[in-house]
Amino acid sequence: MSDGSARRNPGRPSGGETRYLRLKWLVFAILCALPLFGSTSMWLHGVSTIPLAAYGIVSVLTFLLYWSDKRKARADQWRTPENVLHALEFAGGWPGALLAQQVFRHKTRKVSFQVVFWFIVLLHQVFWIDHLFLGAHLFALF
Repeated sequence: MSDGSARRNPGRPSGGETRYLRLKWLVFAILCALPLFGSTSMWLHGVSTIPLAAYGIVSVLTFLLYWSDKRKARADQWRTPENVLHALEFAGGWPGALLAQQVFRHKTRKVSFQVVFWFIVLLHQVFWIDHLFLGAHLFALF
């Protein structure tokens, strides 16, 4: 353009949109694959519906709690303790937390929070790898 302004690329997000949306959805889908497959398998084999229900219900609850905490942060009100957020993530709400972090851009820059969050996600992945492929021997030690 002759006026020196930069052209907008229609394929790229603007300032208010999430960056790398396709990549983030791909990572989300990959991370959810094992828990979804494992918990669905448990349900279909008549073992338990608890994991499948927990991932769904607790993820929605966690997503809503992140939304509430973000609103409280903006209004300078009393916040949700991080250990409550982490407890819900550990109880199966980490998919909802991951979505909420991206949608609300909340808790994404605090390194200490992210370390604990990703450790929880890793624990869930290891649990399902053990349960689905290793005969559930790893967590039987505890």
